[in-house]
Parts: sequence; structure tokens; C-alpha cells
Amino acid sequence: MPPRRKILVVLKGYPRLSETFIAQELLGLEKAGFDLTLISMRRPTDKKRHPVHDEIRARVVYLPEYLHEEPIRVLKGLIAGFSKPGFKALMKRFLADLKRDISRNRFRRLGQALVLAREWPDEGEWLHAHFIHTPASVTEYASILTGTPWTCSAHAKDIWTSPDWELNEKLGSARWTVTCTRTGYDHMRTLTSRREAVHLSYHGLDLARFGHFAGERSDRTGGDPDDPAFILSVGRAVEKKGYDVLLRALALLPADLHWRMDHIGGGEELAKLKALATELGISGRIVWKGALAQEDVLDHYRRADLFALACRIAANGDRDGLPNVLVEASSQRLVCLSTEVSGVPELLKNGENGLVVPPEDPALLASALEAAIRDPQLRKRLGDAAESQVREYFDYHSSIRQLTGLFEAEWQKAS
Repeated sequence: MPPRRKILVVLKGYPRLSETFIAQELLGLEKAGFDLTLISMRRPTDKKRHPVHDEIRARVVYLPEYLHEEPIRVLKGLIAGFSKPGFKALMKRFLADLKRDISRNRFRRLGQALVLAREWPDEGEWLHAHFIHTPASVTEYASILTGTPWTCSAHAKDIWTSPDWELNEKLGSARWTVTCTRTGYDHMRTLTSRREAVHLSYHGLDLARFGHFAGERSDRTGGDPDDPAFILSVGRAVEKKGYDVLLRALALLPADLHWRMDHIGGGEELAKLKALATELGISGRIVWKGALAQEDVLDHYRRADLFALACRIAANGDRDGLPNVLVEASSQRLVCLSTEVSGVPELLKNGENGLVVPPEDPALLASALEAAIRDPQLRKRLGDAAESQVREYFDYHSSIRQLTGLFEAEWQKAS
């Protein structure tokens, strides 16, 4: 086995409650023997942490989030950059990018890359970006400037909101790129001549953290106003999660069907959604819990009767890959209702291990919700099948083994 190199992992922000799949992967790589330093482009905004964040040993270095906030640090990075052999190549690439994307964001990524290249924490020998949009821009610029090779993990929004020209450039210069859904994988392979350098790697789940739930599921049918069916949804209140569609579906449920819903997650659209729930006359049945730690989310999975997430493609093209919360809920024998968007059908098969409807259709979603609420046996059958699917095909150790192999193959070539 070739010696493992020090990896600088560039992240948009760390730690983030909504990105447990990244934290889980970082911990898995550490357990596999990799030496990581985390480079975060933003400081954390979440007030809580998941247990997995406390287990990760890697040092975290924060780049200037906005260049004007740390001008001396940025200026030192620029001055140091002049003497680096890749400076001319970097400026050529930056100016070419700037012609196609004239924005402050483009200057910010250049400034962050210059700071990273000057400070170069812990004698890093490899660069890896999580997300192929802005983190990969910083990573690629730093790679050009320093000559350090780089690789990338692409996910969802980053793929679908990036212009094709930029994806083509990055897929051409990264040693390899992995992504977590078949749809993202197929799309990126159409944008590069290096199709063999794009790999499909499902995140999977740490099944030790989400152990088998042996408890009894309820036999609620929505007929008892004193014991309503418990619907759960976990996700940020943003357009692509389709919460307005879910609320409209809930409002269409028959009056004799008794239900309540807990929503877990933050997001900029929370106020708008609460107002919509009031307008629809269902606000008294919904509890907005905000962001919760992982152990609290797990408790909700185990107490709920069904899980609902109305994924959609946002106006700007943003969409989920395969929402990790669907994998988590499925691991707990909790039947999931979702939509035919991106990687969701790669996990859930309608009528086999979940209920899946077209996006943007409150009426069809309401029909699926009603069917699941009224039929505890259907929930049990689909939930049990979902757990079997997750435990057979979505164990995160598989993705860690794949990433380990990809890194070590590169280092074998170099040695």
C-alpha cells in the first residue's frame, strides 16, 4: 500500500447540521487511516452539533468568508501568490472564468484560494472539494497555483446550478469526481471527455448510528381525534424541498382523517410556510421544531407513523440528490412518501418499499398520504421492505471503501 498523503478537504461550511452525510464520510476516512485537515469557506451558523462532529479529529481552518473582512490576510495571499510558479496559469484561468461569470463571487473564490495557498495548513499534499460549485472553484484555483492535485465529491445543487462550461472545466482538471446519484452521474458524464474519471458512490448510512428499530409501530388509522396519525418531515425550508406542496396536500385530506405533523429543520422559508399553513387552516396540527441534533431526529423517526418529503426541481434548477433523511427514515422501518425527483427513485420504489408520486401534485400526494394513514399494514409492509433495502445497499462502509480505493490508486501512480 502506498503511503497516504495529507488531504486538505475544502468545504462550504463546517460543521453544518444539514450535511451529516459529509461529516459521516470525513469520520469514515479518518477511521480508514486518512489524515485530514478541513478548510471551511464559512464559519458555522448552526447552534447545535451532531455527535459525529465531536468524533472527527481533523483540525478546522476557516478562510475569509468575505474578503473585505480580512483584507490583510487576503493581501498577504496575493503578494505570496506572485512568486508561485502557477500564478500566471491561475490568472489566465481566472480571467477566462470571469468573462463568463462577472461576479463578486468569482473574486471571492480567487481571494480564498490565494489565502489557502499562502497559509497551506499542515503541509497538505492533496486537495479534495466537497461540492463542485464554489468549494471546487477555490480548490481548483489553489491546485493551479500550487501544483497540488485535486479531486471532488459532487452532490446535488452544485451539479444542477452550475453552468455546463464550468462543470466541463472542473471535470477535466480534477483527477476524479464522485457523485451520489445515478442522475447526477449520467449528467456529468455527458459533459466531459474523461467519462472514466466520473464515479457513482452512494453516501450510505452509518448503520451503527441508525441501528435496527425493534419496537412496535402504531396501528393508528386517523380515525381517533385524540390519537391522530403522526406525520414527520425533516428538511430545510427551501424551495426544492416542496413544503408548500406538502402543506397543500395535507389541507386536501378528508375532514374525518385526524393527523398531526412535526417538521424538523431550519431554512429561510419557515415564516412563509407557517403563514401558508395558517391560510390553509392546518396550522394547529403542525409543530415547527427547528433544527435538532441527530439523536433527537432518530427518536422522531421511531415514534412517527410515516415520513413525507415533497422534493421538487426549483426554479433555478436546484434539486436534491438522494436526501439522506429518506435513507435514515427507511432504516428505522418508517414508510416514506416522496416524489420522482433525482435520486429518490433509486431508493424508493412505489408500492414496494415506499410511496412515490410525481412532483408538484398536491392531490396525488394527498391520496398517497391518506392511503398510508388509513392502512397500518401497508405502512408496516413498505417500512420493513425499506429497511431491508437500506441495510443491504446503503451501508456507508461501501462508499468509504470505494473512496479509499480511488485515493490509493492515484497515490500508487504517483509513487
